[in-house]
Amino acid sequence: MIEDILTPYISPRFASEEKYRLGHIRVINPLPGQEVLGLHIPDMKKIAVDLAASENREQIIRGFENASTINSTGRNGKSVNSKEENAGQLSHEEKIIWGLMLDKMKIPLEERLELFGKFVPAIDNWAICDTVCGEAKWAKAKKSTPETTRERIWEWLEKYYRSDREFEVRFAIVMSMCHFLEKDWLSHIFNSIEALDFDNIRSDYPETAVKGASPYYVRMGAAWLLATALAKYPEETRDFVNRSTLPENVIRLYKRKARESFRTRNVPPL
Repeated sequence: MIEDILTPYISPRFASEEKYRLGHIRVINPLPGQEVLGLHIPDMKKIAVDLAASENREQIIRGFENASTINSTGRNGKSVNSKEENAGQLSHEEKIIWGLMLDKMKIPLEERLELFGKFVPAIDNWAICDTVCGEAKWAKAKKSTPETTRERIWEWLEKYYRSDREFEVRFAIVMSMCHFLEKDWLSHIFNSIEALDFDNIRSDYPETAVKGASPYYVRMGAAWLLATALAKYPEETRDFVNRSTLPENVIRLYKRKARESFRTRNVPPL
């Protein structure tokens, strides 16, 4: 949709080196058929900032919203740069830039939440989810921000915790980890993780596309959040994990994340 803007930023290595290109795609693990252009995150952030301040931003956002209604999966099981197969579809990078634009725009909270309500269903891999969540500084409490604003954002996130779609749930988890992992909000976060019905969360990935039990990216997201909580609030986190009814594979992933992190490698996870 904004190919003319993105083309100059395409990584030369991505365009010319097959091994590099396939490695880049492998890390992202996009859904089959998703177009990947090969832009780097700093360039996408720069583009998003410029577009968020442009006079045409409303038109650009409407274009993203309209294009997101087109089903972009299942095209020959490939994740490649193919204009013919992806005509009219949003590329991986366009989805990231869309979300980053919403992060960067200076708009009232309710307007932002409404716009995000159209973006979140378009998230279809971990890289889009985590990049946009990490840049959502608007969700972080400031000294001048009334507590009611935080409560409103949390109320909005709760509906995504209750979703049956993999990356809507991961969005709620990663937003919680990035912007709500504070002592006053721990019980809200832990209760929401505890209430997840993992067996009834739908993943669009083929079984062969992920290494763990479905929905893999929700299970890994929950484990990542708990390992991060362990670094900040070890007693509270261990108490929650020990009394929780979380699936055993989530607990194993949590332990692995805790062992891998330099912040918690010497902190007992249980």
